[in-house]
Amino acid sequence: MAALDALRRDPAATGLFLDFDGTLSPIVAVAADARALQGTGELLTALGERYAVVAVVSGRPLAFLDAHLPPAVERHGLYGLEAVVDGVPAVHPEADAWRGVIDDVDASARTDGPAGLDVEHKGLSLTLHYRRQPHLADAAQRWAAAAAARSGLQLRPAKMSLELHPPVDVDKGSIVEARAAGLSAVAYIGDDAGDLPAFAALDRLTARGVHTLKVAVRTPDASAAVLDGADLQVDGPAGVLALLRQLL
Repeated sequence: MAALDALRRDPAATGLFLDFDGTLSPIVAVAADARALQGTGELLTALGERYAVVAVVSGRPLAFLDAHLPPAVERHGLYGLEAVVDGVPAVHPEADAWRGVIDDVDASARTDGPAGLDVEHKGLSLTLHYRRQPHLADAAQRWAAAAAARSGLQLRPAKMSLELHPPVDVDKGSIVEARAAGLSAVAYIGDDAGDLPAFAALDRLTARGVHTLKVAVRTPDASAAVLDGADLQVDGPAGVLALLRQLL
């Protein structure tokens, strides 16, 4: 595929960045049940031995990524609030102060939030899922907006869910841009609105002369803005793995 030629030309100066849910793993009704497709770990490990950076950048907590991805893969959890780079774990210095606030909002969501809402405590952030109860979307939005106003947390929309984050200036775009320093080619693969900052980071890198490739994953939940902004589209996580195999 011609679109991949610039990535394959100099692997030692190329970075590959990927989302997890909807990209490496099919979307599932219960967040904890998500698993990367069979063979993903081996493929990412092989790519990591050839390319300068191979990283998963996800809204998932690091504990989840650690359990489902090989240790050789660079992992950025909670949109960059925590990470493992070169085997060394780190937490954003501004995030720890918000753990108690997250705990309080989590407790409130479980006792006072809309009945039937799935509450996922991620340590440094909180996600309110209504995928199993889609009729709760409006009530969840109202409750989350009020909780954000009370607590100072930031409210972010996600796939059939709402996320409450510390007001820390970090996202997928800032992570990709920082980890792409010195590289001559960078690709990002994702499907959700949370991946748009990464696409914007690639646009900034392009303006500096870096070759970039924005890949959108077509799924039932895919963001229209991600699909429209991509250079290339693939079909689901299986399409992602097929694309990655071509990079080997």
